[in-house]
Amino acid sequence: MQTILGANGQIGRELAVSLKQNYTSDIRLVSRRPQKVNDTDVLFQADLLDPQQTLDAVQGSEIVYLTAGLPMDTKLWVEQWPTLMRNVIAACETHGAKLVYFDNTYMYPQTDTPQLENAPFAPNGIKGQVRAQITSMLLDAMKQGSVEAVICRAPEFYGPGKTQSITNSTIIDALITGKSAKVFLRDDVKRSLIYTPDASRAMALIGNTPDTHGQTWHLPCDDNRLNYRQFIELAAEVFQVQPKYRVLKRWQLWLAGKVSKTVRDAAELLPRYETENVFVSDKFKARFPEFKVTTFKEGLQVIWNDRQQQQPINFK
Repeated sequence: MQTILGANGQIGRELAVSLKQNYTSDIRLVSRRPQKVNDTDVLFQADLLDPQQTLDAVQGSEIVYLTAGLPMDTKLWVEQWPTLMRNVIAACETHGAKLVYFDNTYMYPQTDTPQLENAPFAPNGIKGQVRAQITSMLLDAMKQGSVEAVICRAPEFYGPGKTQSITNSTIIDALITGKSAKVFLRDDVKRSLIYTPDASRAMALIGNTPDTHGQTWHLPCDDNRLNYRQFIELAAEVFQVQPKYRVLKRWQLWLAGKVSKTVRDAAELLPRYETENVFVSDKFKARFPEFKVTTFKEGLQVIWNDRQQQQPINFK
């Protein structure tokens, strides 16, 4: 049995597809309101903030994937993430399950220094501090030998379906509906973005490759990094729209934060939008040279096809 905790998000759903296609039909999907992805999926309703429900959700699992997410709400992160991680580690330890943790880069320095797996934790704000805290909790458990685990880390992502990211919400969704995209601070610095199906495929591969465990892995991105101006021009070409966008300055984002809690809670991430963001996944590519990374053009084309199938857009 392979179990996905937090299975309703885009990463969890795509992970279920990849596991079924390549590894196993014995998949358990866990969330507060789980929904089937494959017809053979087993649904398990649980609140990961409850230790007993988490224990029950993990029981019988060989491999457990933690892909859960929380809204961009600082208070929730502080209150809930440490409890959730503590419960998951304890459940995997109790049942002898291997843990595959989907992590992000919030705890990394927001500078132009290339990011490798050994990058120091130097969070810029509270959410980054929380991510550093819970990742350190898992690293300590791994070091002590109480749980066998592997960390899969990804930069900001973009993708099809219900992918939620700044790039999707401010650029892709806007362009597809014929509106002007919004870019934070600068349009001329390179961005590292990961395509969500690639992240899920890579995580399934790592989870089912025993010699990868006990380590941290950067999931694979297109090394042909684009700045947002180039990304918007490419997206507009694929979506058959004009490459309209505007760059939001700090004072504009500060004003927006006065009325939007989401913008206010995302403020600590702004430094990474005014400098080069170079996320290096060479370790993964050397270990898995046969893994095909989706190019930006290929990924954007899938998003465009996906949206057209959902609902044709009328630009008149």
